[in-house]
Amino acid sequence: MINFLKIIFSALFLFMCYKVIATSLESNLFDEWNFLGSIPWMRATLWDFYANIFIITLWMFYKEKSIILKISVVILFVCLGSIGTLGYILVKLFQLKDGEGVNELLSKA
Repeated sequence: MINFLKIIFSALFLFMCYKVIATSLESNLFDEWNFLGSIPWMRATLWDFYANIFIITLWMFYKEKSIILKISVVILFVCLGSIGTLGYILVKLFQLKDGEGVNELLSKA
């Protein structure tokens, strides 16, 4: 199961990096911000994003001990979105020892 998760999350990580880079080369978010902010679905999507970030942050705060790491990871979550989240989860997946599974991934360090 852990190897399957590593493959899936690695593929998602690479796909999201590609999508963000390709979109950034095509369109500047800061140039489009006023237009995008005027679209109700864009505002709803941002609220949805930050609600998810809040939930994932609560789990990460439960899991991690270091306050410096907690603050750093929250910044990555907020600034990088799913790339930051996938990166964090991939690090945790690759830190698992042989025989450890999803329970160890989700529980405290």
